[in-house]
Order: sequence, then structure tokens, then C-alpha cells
Amino acid sequence: PWCQALKEGSLDGKHQELRERLCCRLSFGTAGLRSAMGAGFCYINDLTVIQSTQGIYKYLERNFSDFKQRGFVVGYDTRGQVTSNCSSKKLAKLTAAVLLAKDVLVYFFSTYVPTPFVPYAVQQLGAVAGVMITASHNRKEDNGYKVYWENGAQITSPHDKEIIKCIEECVEPWNGSWNENRVDTSPLRQDPLRRICDSYMQDLTKICYHRELNVQSSLKFVHTSFHGVGHDYVQLAFKAFGFQPPIPVPEQKDPDPDFSTVKCPNPEEGESVLELSLRLAEKEGAKVVVATDPDADRLAVAEQQDNGCWKVFTGNELAALFGWWMFSCWKENCSPDADVRNVYMLATTVSSKILRAIALKEGFHFEETLPGFKWIGSRVKNLLDNGKEVLFAFEESIGFMCGTSVLDKDGVSAAVVIAEMATYLQGQGLTLAQKLLDIYETYGYHISKTSYFLCYDPPTIKRIFERLRNFEGPQCYPKCCGAYNILHVRDVTTGYDSSQLNHKSVLPVSRNSQMLTFTFQNGCVATLRTSGTEPKIKYYAEMCALPGLSDRGVLEEELQKLIEALIENFLEPAKNGLTWRSA
Repeated sequence: PWCQALKEGSLDGKHQELRERLCCRLSFGTAGLRSAMGAGFCYINDLTVIQSTQGIYKYLERNFSDFKQRGFVVGYDTRGQVTSNCSSKKLAKLTAAVLLAKDVLVYFFSTYVPTPFVPYAVQQLGAVAGVMITASHNRKEDNGYKVYWENGAQITSPHDKEIIKCIEECVEPWNGSWNENRVDTSPLRQDPLRRICDSYMQDLTKICYHRELNVQSSLKFVHTSFHGVGHDYVQLAFKAFGFQPPIPVPEQKDPDPDFSTVKCPNPEEGESVLELSLRLAEKEGAKVVVATDPDADRLAVAEQQDNGCWKVFTGNELAALFGWWMFSCWKENCSPDADVRNVYMLATTVSSKILRAIALKEGFHFEETLPGFKWIGSRVKNLLDNGKEVLFAFEESIGFMCGTSVLDKDGVSAAVVIAEMATYLQGQGLTLAQKLLDIYETYGYHISKTSYFLCYDPPTIKRIFERLRNFEGPQCYPKCCGAYNILHVRDVTTGYDSSQLNHKSVLPVSRNSQMLTFTFQNGCVATLRTSGTEPKIKYYAEMCALPGLSDRGVLEEELQKLIEALIENFLEPAKNGLTWRSA
């Protein structure tokens, strides 16, 4: 009735705001449910979290006869908002309350944990599923609800759609669902913190290959946890590898839901948000800075160069280093009868193709997935179940999976692996930046650039992509972009791919998001897509060169010109009212 009245305009006051708050529900994006904290069915609040958990309970009860015995994992970060009395811990307690009221065993962490601890715990404890209350690196006003399946990977279709149906079937809170204090008294609640933390740190040593070097290392590291959960856990991870603890940034070490020392809590934004850690590193004589985002599932890295300036590595550059490192360590430590053809690395399709180049030369397999680590996690589990060995996977937005203890991106493990890599390279007289150039010389330069425009108007976003689908007539994609000829077009939203004989995309169709990829005659691959978690239109472009045929300067110039043409001809920011990232 409320929505009907709003549609008819029969209520006084702020019609548009009420429509937005009450006439649509949260839906699963690339990282679960995510929105601003506040009142309304499309916001994160006590009620929508209770409704989501009731829907999940209903779905899991249908799918698992032993659901109540195997249990459910609940974790949370340190986000909170005074105005709405909403915090991650409170939302986690309500999540647990719904399940405990239905006699489900709940593994509820007694304190905040990194997001990777939830999928790790799901697998270690044999639980049927888990939820992490987090909005990762989003702005302080946001929160989220990330769901993991029994395989330790984030849920994908059809689970997400079926859970949404179940949520809609039971929107009225059940008896006991509001009792957030039940988690403190129920005998069905267990605290897995000590067991999971100890086990995680022990498993981490499986990807530690040079402990003796780490113990003796003179290299200093600075770590910032961006006012989030990472400090204690990164300290423990360095200890597990034999390192001295990294130097913490004191102003950013402890949780702060206001993220008061950074303009945004996303380490991917680069030097501008790493200011405090870089200045501390200079003061302490530390050459490498590692930055985990607020829920510690992503990692940024900066290294001081000989000229005193800092190089902040992109996600794609770090992936080149991680890919080289994980394969080199595998090769040095594998059994004599190990088959390289059984080895895999993965990346999302908008990420650099550098792993493909390494795979082609070294003989292992490389696979691509749709954007979002939920696709990587599910595919990795499938490969492992079929006897394959997966060394590394990544997405360009500084998300890395080293080893397979956690089937999701993990900033804690990535931080200590990069520390070991830097220590090893120092012994070889090399820096991370020098090794990166060496990798490009060996496997071919891969020069990429990623950025985004902000757009808060969904109809505008839809119009931009529909124009590209009907660029030269109905259902006719562009054949060129300015002076650059287009060889192939792939549209994952509709399932079209001109490079395939049947014109059907090999990647699964993803109708809920916009994504177009253009392969140009000059070898550049560029993708335009909407973000699954924020009001952004992202662009990704990469020039790939063969080994020995690389003039970096020429490649960079060509890439920059093509990006400018892409923005001017396809996105038309002035006409569409788009705000560029740096503005």
C-alpha cells in the first residue's frame, strides 16, 4: 500500500526519497549486499539484515538436512554510524540472533576479524555458510552483508537469486529475531576466534619459502590498516613468517569508523591516501609500505626508489610480481614428478593479461572469470576438486589470493608474501620495481590503466551503454573509436561476442550489470563496466606486447591516446554529467 501510494504521488513530503527508501530492495552485487546505513528497504539497517538472514535460513534449511548441526559462521568489521545507531557488530549480533532462535549452531567471532577469516572458518569448521558484515573499502556511510557458501567461496547464481526470493517470502521478523543479546547467552553460540586465528597462521606458513632469510632480514616495513581490522592480524602473519613486526602507522592502527585521517578508506587511490604511511617510512628508513584496506582483504604496496620518490604499484603490477613469485617458488619446491600442466592461475577478465603471458611461456594454465572474486573462488574450488593445483589468482583492484587456504582475496597473506619477496630480492640486489621491469622484459610489457567516473543517475548509465549497443544502427556496435579500429566486441550483459564463431560469449551472461569489452586492431583491450558496489563507470585498458618487442614509452603514449578517444567518443562525460575520479 505504501509503495502504491508513492507511485500515485498521493503522499505529501519527499516523494522521491521515500520511493528510493521503500520501493526497492537490496540485491546481490559483486560483493554481496552493500548500501548506505539508514532507514528503508534498500539500505543496510537492523530490519534489512534480519530479513536477509531469515531468507538465508529458509534457503539453507531447504538445501541442507544437517544445517543446524553443521552451523553458520558470522564475522564483522569495525564500521559504525552514530546517527542511525548502526554498527557492524550490532548487525552481526542480529544475524546470529535470527539463527540461534531457530536452534542453529552459530560460530560468532568475539571480536572484529579480517573478511578472509569468514570463508576460511566456513571450510575449517565444516559450516554450511557464513556472513561477513563489512563494506570493505567503501565510504564510511556504507555497510554490507557478504555471504559465503559451504565451499568457502562467495555465493554466485543461482544461490543469490534464490536467497532474494526467500527473503521476499519472509519479510516480517520472527519471534526472537530482534534479540541481539541472545548471542551472549545461547549455548548454541561458539567463539571460533582462537582456533581459526591459530589455524590460519599455521596454514600461512605453507606459502613461506625463505624463512631463514626473513629471520635475518634488515629490510624494514611499514604497515597501515586504514583504521580497520588489519593491525593485529598482519603483525601475527609477519611473526609466522619469521619477520620482525612491521612498523604500524599510529594514527591509523586502531579501528575508527570515521576513517578520520583519509579522504576515503581505499588504499587503491594511491599516494594521496598513503601520505601518513609514506612519511613514517621515510622517518624510519623503511623501504616498503604495505597497506591493507579496512576489512583487510585487499593490499596496496609502495616502494621507495633510489631517487627518494615512492612508487605505488597498481594491482596489475603487483599481480605480475605475485605471479612470477608463486610460480618460481612452486618450481623450486615441487616434487620431481610434478606436472606443470596441472598448475593454474586465474584473473578476472578486466585484469591484466600478464599471467596469460607467463603461462604461455612456462607451460601452466591460465583462466579468466567474470569480475568479482566470487567467480574466482568458485572456479578455484572446482579446479581443486578435480585434482588441479592453483597457485595464485587476482583482480586488478588490488585483490590477491596466494595459495588456496582462503578461496577469496586476502590482504593479510598478500602483505607477508610481498614482504618475503622483497627480502629475497634484496638479497639478489634488486628492488620490487626492478624485478617488475625484468618480468616485463621476459614476458612482454603489459601497460595498463584503470580509472572511473562517478555517476549517481542509473538511467544515464543505462543510456550510455545502450547507445554503444546501437551505435551505428539497431544492435550494431561501434566499428571504431575515433582513429582506432575495433576488431572485436564482447558484451557480457547480453552474451554477445563477435570473436566467437557463434557470436556467443564464453563468459557467463551477467544481465544485472553493464560490461562491454573492445579489442582494438593495435592490440589494446579496453573494458567499460559499472561497479557492483559503488556509483561508478569504470574503464580498464591495456596494451600487451610480445617479449623483446617492447618500447615502453611508445606503448604508454598509444594507450593514453586510445583512452582519451574512448572517454570522448564512448563515455561523453560533459554531455552525461560524469565526474572524473581525480576531480
